[in-house]
Amino acid sequence: RDLDALPFWASLRGRNKKVAVIDPPDCYPVPGVDGVQLANWAPHLGWASRDPVYAPCAEPTELLQEVRQLFGPRMNLLENSSSSFQEDEQIYQSLLKQIAKKGELCRKLLARDDRRHSYLIVAVFSECHTAAHQFWKYRPAVPASEATQENKLTHAIRDVYQAIDRQLGLLLIELPDDANVFIVSSVGIEDDYPTTQLIETFCRQLGYQAHPEPASPSLKPLALFRRIIPQAWRIALSRYLPRDTRERLLADQFRNGTNWGKTTAFTIPAYYTSFVRVNLRGREPEGIVERGAEYESLLERLESDLKQLVDLDTGEPAVKRITRSVDVFNGYPHVALPDLFIEWNHRHFMQRVNHPMCDLVQKKPDFFRTTDHSDHGFFAAAGPSIGARESLGDVPVLDFAPTFLSLMGEPVPRCLTGKVIDRMISD
Repeated sequence: RDLDALPFWASLRGRNKKVAVIDPPDCYPVPGVDGVQLANWAPHLGWASRDPVYAPCAEPTELLQEVRQLFGPRMNLLENSSSSFQEDEQIYQSLLKQIAKKGELCRKLLARDDRRHSYLIVAVFSECHTAAHQFWKYRPAVPASEATQENKLTHAIRDVYQAIDRQLGLLLIELPDDANVFIVSSVGIEDDYPTTQLIETFCRQLGYQAHPEPASPSLKPLALFRRIIPQAWRIALSRYLPRDTRERLLADQFRNGTNWGKTTAFTIPAYYTSFVRVNLRGREPEGIVERGAEYESLLERLESDLKQLVDLDTGEPAVKRITRSVDVFNGYPHVALPDLFIEWNHRHFMQRVNHPMCDLVQKKPDFFRTTDHSDHGFFAAAGPSIGARESLGDVPVLDFAPTFLSLMGEPVPRCLTGKVIDRMISD
Protein backbone atom coordinates (compact mmCIF):
# COMPACT_ATOMS: atom_id res chain seq x y z
CA ARG A 1 0.00 0.00 0.00
CA ASP A 2 2.25 2.72 -1.34
CA LEU A 3 -0.22 5.61 -1.22
CA ASP A 4 -1.83 7.14 1.83
CA ALA A 5 -4.32 9.27 -0.14
CA LEU A 6 -7.92 8.30 0.54
CA PRO A 7 -10.49 7.89 -2.27
CA PHE A 8 -13.00 10.69 -2.60
CA TRP A 9 -15.84 8.66 -1.05
CA ALA A 10 -13.99 8.86 2.28
CA SER A 11 -15.52 12.36 2.43
CA LEU A 12 -18.95 10.75 2.81
CA ARG A 13 -18.28 9.45 6.32
CA GLY A 14 -21.01 10.72 8.61
CA ARG A 15 -22.84 12.47 5.74
CA ASN A 16 -25.92 10.19 5.53
CA LYS A 17 -24.78 8.90 2.13
CA LYS A 18 -24.31 5.26 1.26
CA VAL A 19 -21.83 3.71 -1.13
CA ALA A 20 -21.48 0.53 -3.15
CA VAL A 21 -17.85 0.34 -4.29
CA ILE A 22 -16.66 -2.72 -6.21
CA ASP A 23 -13.03 -3.30 -7.21
CA PRO A 24 -11.66 0.26 -7.25
CA PRO A 25 -8.08 0.18 -8.59
CA ASP A 26 -5.30 0.82 -6.07
CA CYS A 27 -7.81 1.43 -3.27
CA TYR A 28 -8.82 -0.32 -0.09
CA PRO A 29 -12.06 -0.16 1.89
CA VAL A 30 -12.45 2.99 3.97
CA PRO A 31 -13.73 2.27 7.50
CA GLY A 32 -16.66 4.33 8.66
CA VAL A 33 -18.30 4.85 5.26
CA ASP A 34 -21.91 3.66 5.21
CA GLY A 35 -22.62 0.93 2.65
CA VAL A 36 -20.53 -1.83 1.09
CA GLN A 37 -16.98 -1.80 -0.27
CA LEU A 38 -15.21 -4.72 -1.95
CA ALA A 39 -11.61 -4.51 -3.16
CA ASN A 40 -9.32 -6.86 -5.09
CA TRP A 41 -12.00 -9.43 -5.91
CA ALA A 42 -11.66 -9.31 -9.72
CA PRO A 43 -8.84 -6.79 -10.19
CA HIS A 44 -6.26 -6.05 -12.85
CA LEU A 45 -3.21 -7.08 -10.83
CA GLY A 46 -1.25 -9.59 -12.87
CA TRP A 47 1.44 -11.40 -10.92
CA ALA A 48 1.03 -9.03 -7.97
CA SER A 49 -2.21 -10.83 -7.13
CA ARG A 50 -0.14 -13.46 -5.30
CA ASP A 51 1.08 -10.83 -2.85
CA PRO A 52 -0.80 -10.70 0.47
CA VAL A 53 -0.86 -6.89 0.15
CA TYR A 54 -3.43 -7.33 -2.63
CA ALA A 55 -5.64 -9.88 -0.90
CA PRO A 56 -9.40 -9.38 -1.27
CA CYS A 57 -10.91 -7.25 1.49
CA ALA A 58 -14.26 -5.69 2.31
CA GLU A 59 -16.24 -3.32 4.51
CA PRO A 60 -18.10 -4.60 6.40
CA THR A 61 -15.58 -7.43 6.77
CA GLU A 62 -18.24 -10.15 6.74
CA LEU A 63 -19.16 -9.11 3.19
CA LEU A 64 -16.11 -10.93 1.85
CA GLN A 65 -17.31 -14.31 3.12
CA GLU A 66 -20.77 -13.63 1.72
CA VAL A 67 -19.33 -12.87 -1.72
CA ARG A 68 -17.23 -16.03 -1.63
CA GLN A 69 -20.26 -18.14 -0.76
CA LEU A 70 -22.29 -16.66 -3.62
CA PHE A 71 -19.63 -16.31 -6.32
CA GLY A 72 -16.71 -18.52 -5.34
CA PRO A 73 -13.05 -17.48 -4.94
CA ARG A 74 -11.60 -14.24 -6.26
CA MET A 75 -11.18 -13.94 -10.01
CA ASN A 76 -7.92 -12.80 -11.52
CA LEU A 77 -6.99 -13.33 -15.15
CA LEU A 78 -3.27 -13.01 -15.79
CA GLU A 79 -2.04 -11.33 -18.93
CA ASN A 80 0.27 -13.48 -20.99
CA SER A 81 2.61 -11.49 -23.22
CA SER A 82 3.92 -14.65 -24.91
CA SER A 83 0.63 -16.50 -25.36
CA SER A 84 -0.40 -18.65 -28.29
CA PHE A 85 -3.59 -18.05 -30.27
CA GLN A 86 -5.26 -20.95 -28.46
CA GLU A 87 -4.30 -19.48 -25.08
CA ASP A 88 -5.68 -16.11 -26.14
CA GLU A 89 -8.96 -17.77 -27.11
CA GLN A 90 -9.19 -19.24 -23.61
CA ILE A 91 -8.45 -15.85 -22.02
CA TYR A 92 -11.14 -14.28 -24.22
CA GLN A 93 -13.81 -16.74 -23.12
CA SER A 94 -12.76 -16.41 -19.47
CA LEU A 95 -13.03 -12.62 -19.66
CA LEU A 96 -16.58 -12.82 -21.00
CA LYS A 97 -17.58 -15.18 -18.18
CA GLN A 98 -15.90 -12.96 -15.59
CA ILE A 99 -17.72 -9.87 -16.87
CA ALA A 100 -21.08 -11.61 -16.51
CA LYS A 101 -20.23 -12.67 -12.97
CA LYS A 102 -18.99 -9.18 -12.07
CA GLY A 103 -22.24 -7.68 -13.34
CA GLU A 104 -24.29 -10.11 -11.26
CA LEU A 105 -22.18 -9.26 -8.21
CA CYS A 106 -22.79 -5.53 -8.67
CA ARG A 107 -26.55 -6.05 -8.88
CA LYS A 108 -26.56 -8.31 -5.81
CA LEU A 109 -24.68 -5.76 -3.72
CA LEU A 110 -26.92 -2.92 -4.85
CA ALA A 111 -30.06 -4.93 -4.08
CA ARG A 112 -29.07 -5.12 -0.40
CA ASP A 113 -30.56 -1.66 0.23
CA ASP A 114 -33.56 0.21 -1.18
CA ARG A 115 -32.19 3.67 -0.27
CA ARG A 116 -30.57 4.27 -3.64
CA HIS A 117 -31.35 7.95 -4.06
CA SER A 118 -28.50 8.75 -1.66
CA TYR A 119 -26.12 6.20 -3.15
CA LEU A 120 -22.71 6.53 -4.70
CA ILE A 121 -22.02 3.49 -6.87
CA VAL A 122 -18.51 2.81 -8.16
CA ALA A 123 -18.28 -0.37 -10.24
CA VAL A 124 -14.98 -1.10 -11.95
CA PHE A 125 -14.72 -3.56 -14.85
CA SER A 126 -10.99 -4.01 -15.37
CA GLU A 127 -11.57 -6.83 -17.87
CA CYS A 128 -11.43 -4.30 -20.71
CA HIS A 129 -7.93 -3.33 -19.55
CA THR A 130 -6.73 -6.93 -19.71
CA ALA A 131 -8.42 -7.41 -23.08
CA ALA A 132 -6.81 -4.32 -24.60
CA HIS A 133 -3.32 -5.51 -23.70
CA GLN A 134 -3.97 -9.15 -24.60
CA PHE A 135 -5.80 -8.73 -27.93
CA TRP A 136 -4.26 -5.51 -29.27
CA LYS A 137 -2.21 -7.53 -31.75
CA TYR A 138 -5.39 -8.88 -33.39
CA ARG A 139 -7.19 -5.56 -33.86
CA PRO A 140 -8.26 -4.66 -37.43
CA ALA A 141 -5.95 -1.62 -37.73
CA VAL A 142 -2.63 -3.33 -36.99
CA PRO A 143 0.41 -2.08 -38.96
CA ALA A 144 0.76 -3.65 -42.38
CA SER A 145 3.90 -5.49 -41.30
CA GLU A 146 1.89 -7.30 -38.60
CA ALA A 147 -1.39 -7.71 -40.45
CA THR A 148 -3.05 -11.11 -40.26
CA GLN A 149 -6.22 -12.53 -41.72
CA GLU A 150 -9.40 -11.86 -39.78
CA ASN A 151 -9.93 -14.47 -37.08
CA LYS A 152 -12.00 -15.17 -33.97
CA LEU A 153 -10.12 -12.52 -32.00
CA THR A 154 -10.09 -9.70 -34.57
CA HIS A 155 -12.89 -7.95 -32.68
CA ALA A 156 -12.15 -9.37 -29.23
CA ILE A 157 -11.56 -5.94 -27.65
CA ARG A 158 -14.88 -4.67 -29.03
CA ASP A 159 -16.66 -7.82 -27.83
CA VAL A 160 -15.35 -7.33 -24.30
CA TYR A 161 -16.53 -3.71 -24.23
CA GLN A 162 -19.94 -4.77 -25.52
CA ALA A 163 -20.18 -7.44 -22.81
CA ILE A 164 -19.45 -4.79 -20.18
CA ASP A 165 -22.00 -2.49 -21.80
CA ARG A 166 -24.67 -5.17 -21.45
CA GLN A 167 -23.92 -5.52 -17.74
CA LEU A 168 -24.07 -1.75 -17.29
CA GLY A 169 -27.44 -1.77 -19.01
CA LEU A 170 -28.74 -4.35 -16.54
CA LEU A 171 -27.37 -2.28 -13.68
CA LEU A 172 -29.07 0.89 -14.95
CA ILE A 173 -32.45 -0.84 -14.71
CA GLU A 174 -31.91 -1.06 -10.95
CA LEU A 175 -31.17 2.66 -10.57
CA PRO A 176 -33.68 5.48 -9.93
CA ASP A 177 -34.63 7.75 -12.81
CA ASP A 178 -32.75 10.71 -11.34
CA ALA A 179 -29.39 8.92 -11.29
CA ASN A 180 -26.42 10.64 -12.91
CA VAL A 181 -24.23 8.12 -14.69
CA PHE A 182 -20.57 8.43 -15.66
CA ILE A 183 -18.44 6.02 -17.65
CA VAL A 184 -14.76 6.76 -17.08
CA SER A 185 -11.60 5.25 -18.53
CA SER A 186 -8.59 6.94 -16.96
CA VAL A 187 -6.15 5.83 -19.69
CA GLY A 188 -6.11 4.50 -23.23
CA ILE A 189 -3.94 1.86 -24.91
CA GLU A 190 -1.33 2.41 -27.58
CA ASP A 191 1.59 0.70 -29.29
CA ASP A 192 4.60 0.72 -27.00
CA TYR A 193 7.79 -1.27 -26.66
CA PRO A 194 10.25 -1.82 -23.79
CA THR A 195 13.21 0.57 -23.58
CA THR A 196 14.74 -0.38 -20.22
CA GLN A 197 18.04 -1.48 -21.71
CA LEU A 198 18.27 1.53 -24.03
CA ILE A 199 18.16 4.16 -21.31
CA GLU A 200 20.52 2.25 -19.02
CA THR A 201 22.99 1.75 -21.87
CA PHE A 202 22.68 5.46 -22.66
CA CYS A 203 23.59 6.44 -19.10
CA ARG A 204 26.41 3.89 -18.91
CA GLN A 205 28.09 4.41 -22.28
CA LEU A 206 27.93 8.20 -22.19
CA GLY A 207 29.53 8.28 -18.77
CA TYR A 208 26.67 9.47 -16.61
CA GLN A 209 26.27 6.25 -14.60
CA ALA A 210 29.56 4.59 -13.65
CA HIS A 211 30.07 0.85 -13.33
CA PRO A 212 31.22 -0.42 -9.94
CA GLU A 213 34.92 -1.03 -9.39
CA PRO A 214 36.04 -4.61 -10.17
CA ALA A 215 35.99 -6.80 -7.09
CA SER A 216 36.35 -10.45 -6.20
CA PRO A 217 33.13 -12.40 -6.85
CA SER A 218 30.98 -12.56 -3.74
CA LEU A 219 30.45 -15.95 -2.14
CA LYS A 220 27.17 -14.93 -0.53
CA PRO A 221 24.29 -17.30 -1.42
CA LEU A 222 22.32 -14.62 -3.28
CA ALA A 223 25.31 -13.59 -5.40
CA LEU A 224 26.06 -17.23 -6.23
CA PHE A 225 22.40 -17.75 -7.14
CA ARG A 226 22.46 -14.81 -9.56
CA ARG A 227 25.59 -16.09 -11.30
CA ILE A 228 24.36 -19.68 -11.63
CA ILE A 229 20.66 -19.26 -12.49
CA PRO A 230 19.77 -17.77 -15.92
CA GLN A 231 17.97 -14.42 -15.81
CA ALA A 232 14.76 -15.82 -17.34
CA TRP A 233 14.56 -18.39 -14.54
CA ARG A 234 15.26 -15.76 -11.89
CA ILE A 235 12.43 -13.59 -13.22
CA ALA A 236 10.00 -16.51 -13.25
CA LEU A 237 10.92 -17.57 -9.70
CA SER A 238 10.74 -14.01 -8.35
CA ARG A 239 7.03 -13.84 -9.15
CA TYR A 240 6.37 -16.21 -6.26
CA LEU A 241 8.27 -14.14 -3.71
CA PRO A 242 6.53 -11.66 -1.39
CA ARG A 243 6.55 -8.09 -2.64
CA ASP A 244 8.86 -6.78 0.10
CA THR A 245 11.38 -9.53 -0.71
CA ARG A 246 11.30 -8.70 -4.43
CA GLU A 247 11.74 -5.01 -3.73
CA ARG A 248 14.65 -5.66 -1.35
CA LEU A 249 16.42 -7.85 -3.93
CA LEU A 250 15.89 -5.25 -6.65
CA ALA A 251 17.13 -2.47 -4.38
CA ASP A 252 20.27 -4.44 -3.48
CA GLN A 253 21.02 -5.12 -7.13
CA PHE A 254 20.39 -1.47 -8.03
CA ARG A 255 22.53 -0.14 -5.18
CA ASN A 256 25.49 -2.43 -5.81
CA GLY A 257 25.50 -2.07 -9.60
CA THR A 258 26.83 1.51 -9.70
CA ASN A 259 29.88 3.44 -8.54
CA TRP A 260 27.98 6.30 -6.93
CA GLY A 261 31.08 8.38 -6.28
CA LYS A 262 31.57 8.77 -10.04
CA THR A 263 27.91 8.88 -11.14
CA THR A 264 26.27 12.18 -12.10
CA ALA A 265 22.93 10.76 -13.31
CA PHE A 266 21.34 7.33 -13.28
CA THR A 267 18.33 5.57 -14.71
CA ILE A 268 15.38 4.29 -12.70
CA PRO A 269 14.30 0.92 -14.16
CA ALA A 270 11.03 1.12 -16.13
CA TYR A 271 9.68 -0.63 -19.21
CA TYR A 272 8.33 2.15 -21.41
CA THR A 273 8.68 5.80 -20.41
CA SER A 274 12.25 6.24 -19.17
CA PHE A 275 13.29 8.05 -16.01
CA VAL A 276 16.64 9.68 -15.28
CA ARG A 277 17.55 11.07 -11.87
CA VAL A 278 20.49 13.32 -11.03
CA ASN A 279 22.84 12.11 -8.30
CA LEU A 280 22.17 15.31 -6.38
CA ARG A 281 24.14 16.18 -3.27
CA GLY A 282 21.88 16.36 -0.22
CA ARG A 283 19.13 14.32 -1.88
CA GLU A 284 20.89 11.09 -2.80
CA PRO A 285 22.87 9.07 -0.22
CA GLU A 286 26.11 9.59 -2.18
CA GLY A 287 25.20 12.63 -4.27
CA ILE A 288 27.98 14.51 -6.06
CA VAL A 289 26.14 17.07 -8.23
CA GLU A 290 25.58 20.49 -6.67
CA ARG A 291 22.24 22.29 -6.87
CA GLY A 292 21.96 25.35 -9.05
CA ALA A 293 24.24 25.89 -12.04
CA GLU A 294 25.81 22.41 -12.01
CA TYR A 295 22.39 20.74 -11.82
CA GLU A 296 21.03 22.89 -14.67
CA SER A 297 24.10 22.29 -16.82
CA LEU A 298 23.82 18.53 -16.34
CA LEU A 299 20.15 18.51 -17.36
CA GLU A 300 20.99 20.50 -20.50
CA ARG A 301 23.74 18.04 -21.42
CA LEU A 302 21.46 15.06 -20.82
CA GLU A 303 18.74 16.60 -22.99
CA SER A 304 21.23 17.39 -25.74
CA ASP A 305 22.52 13.82 -25.79
CA LEU A 306 19.01 12.37 -25.77
CA LYS A 307 17.95 14.57 -28.69
CA GLN A 308 20.87 13.25 -30.75
CA LEU A 309 19.67 9.64 -30.53
CA VAL A 310 18.57 8.22 -33.89
CA ASP A 311 16.62 5.03 -34.56
CA LEU A 312 18.87 3.17 -37.02
CA ASP A 313 15.93 1.30 -38.56
CA THR A 314 14.02 4.46 -39.52
CA GLY A 315 16.62 7.21 -39.47
CA GLU A 316 14.28 9.28 -37.29
CA PRO A 317 14.82 10.70 -33.79
CA ALA A 318 14.47 7.98 -31.17
CA VAL A 319 13.13 10.32 -28.48
CA LYS A 320 9.74 12.01 -28.85
CA ARG A 321 9.58 14.19 -25.74
CA ILE A 322 11.71 15.12 -22.71
CA THR A 323 10.09 16.65 -19.65
CA ARG A 324 11.81 18.14 -16.62
CA SER A 325 10.11 17.48 -13.31
CA VAL A 326 11.15 20.96 -12.11
CA ASP A 327 9.00 22.42 -14.89
CA VAL A 328 5.96 20.43 -13.79
CA PHE A 329 6.27 20.18 -10.01
CA ASN A 330 6.94 23.33 -8.03
CA GLY A 331 10.16 24.46 -9.72
CA TYR A 332 12.77 22.66 -7.60
CA PRO A 333 14.36 19.17 -7.68
CA HIS A 334 11.75 16.85 -6.24
CA VAL A 335 12.78 14.61 -3.37
CA ALA A 336 11.19 11.46 -4.85
CA LEU A 337 10.60 12.01 -8.59
CA PRO A 338 12.96 11.55 -11.55
CA ASP A 339 14.50 14.73 -12.91
CA LEU A 340 13.80 13.79 -16.54
CA PHE A 341 10.90 11.90 -18.10
CA ILE A 342 11.80 10.51 -21.54
CA GLU A 343 9.12 9.41 -24.01
CA TRP A 344 10.35 7.40 -26.98
CA ASN A 345 9.07 7.14 -30.55
CA HIS A 346 7.48 3.72 -30.17
CA ARG A 347 6.74 2.61 -33.73
CA HIS A 348 8.52 -0.68 -33.20
CA PHE A 349 10.98 -2.34 -30.82
CA MET A 350 14.20 -0.35 -31.19
CA GLN A 351 17.11 -2.77 -31.01
CA ARG A 352 19.78 -0.29 -32.12
CA VAL A 353 19.94 3.45 -31.53
CA ASN A 354 22.81 5.67 -32.63
CA HIS A 355 24.49 8.52 -30.80
CA PRO A 356 27.45 10.34 -32.43
CA MET A 357 29.70 8.79 -29.78
CA CYS A 358 28.33 5.22 -29.70
CA ASP A 359 25.61 2.75 -30.65
CA LEU A 360 23.08 1.71 -28.03
CA VAL A 361 21.87 -1.89 -28.31
CA GLN A 362 19.12 -3.68 -26.42
CA LYS A 363 17.99 -7.30 -26.54
CA LYS A 364 14.39 -8.41 -26.48
CA PRO A 365 13.51 -8.73 -22.76
CA ASP A 366 11.77 -11.70 -21.17
CA PHE A 367 8.73 -9.56 -20.46
CA PHE A 368 7.87 -8.25 -23.92
CA ARG A 369 4.50 -6.54 -24.15
CA THR A 370 3.87 -4.32 -27.16
CA THR A 371 1.27 -2.06 -25.55
CA ASP A 372 1.19 0.45 -22.75
CA HIS A 373 -1.17 3.07 -21.38
CA SER A 374 -1.65 6.29 -23.28
CA ASP A 375 -2.12 9.67 -21.62
CA HIS A 376 -5.73 10.02 -22.78
CA GLY A 377 -8.75 8.08 -21.61
CA PHE A 378 -12.38 9.01 -22.16
CA PHE A 379 -15.56 9.67 -20.24
CA ALA A 380 -19.23 9.98 -20.99
CA ALA A 381 -22.00 11.28 -18.74
CA ALA A 382 -25.79 11.31 -18.75
CA GLY A 383 -28.52 12.20 -16.29
CA PRO A 384 -30.80 15.00 -15.14
CA SER A 385 -27.89 17.07 -13.79
CA ILE A 386 -25.84 16.80 -16.98
CA GLY A 387 -26.45 19.81 -19.20
CA ALA A 388 -23.75 19.47 -21.85
CA ARG A 389 -24.57 17.50 -24.99
CA GLU A 390 -21.26 17.82 -26.78
CA SER A 391 -17.56 17.16 -26.38
CA LEU A 392 -15.91 19.01 -23.51
CA GLY A 393 -12.40 18.59 -24.85
CA ASP A 394 -9.64 17.55 -22.48
CA VAL A 395 -10.68 17.19 -18.85
CA PRO A 396 -8.08 16.56 -16.11
CA VAL A 397 -8.75 13.27 -14.35
CA LEU A 398 -8.40 15.05 -10.99
CA ASP A 399 -11.57 17.01 -11.78
CA PHE A 400 -13.82 13.97 -11.47
CA ALA A 401 -13.72 13.58 -7.68
CA PRO A 402 -14.84 17.15 -6.91
CA THR A 403 -17.47 16.92 -9.66
CA PHE A 404 -18.94 13.72 -8.22
CA LEU A 405 -19.07 15.19 -4.72
CA SER A 406 -20.68 18.37 -6.03
CA LEU A 407 -23.37 16.39 -7.84
CA MET A 408 -24.15 14.65 -4.54
CA GLY A 409 -24.57 18.01 -2.82
CA GLU A 410 -21.39 17.53 -0.82
CA PRO A 411 -18.65 20.08 -0.09
CA VAL A 412 -15.34 19.58 -1.87
CA PRO A 413 -12.46 19.04 0.59
CA ARG A 414 -9.54 21.43 0.28
CA CYS A 415 -7.18 18.47 -0.16
CA LEU A 416 -8.68 17.75 -3.60
CA THR A 417 -6.74 19.75 -6.17
CA GLY A 418 -9.18 19.25 -9.05
CA LYS A 419 -12.07 21.54 -9.94
CA VAL A 420 -15.75 20.89 -10.48
CA ILE A 421 -16.54 20.56 -14.21
CA ASP A 422 -19.12 23.36 -14.08
CA ARG A 423 -19.57 23.63 -17.85
CA MET A 424 -21.01 20.11 -17.89
CA ILE A 425 -23.53 20.50 -15.08
CA SER A 426 -26.98 21.94 -15.77
CA ASP A 427 -28.34 24.77 -13.62
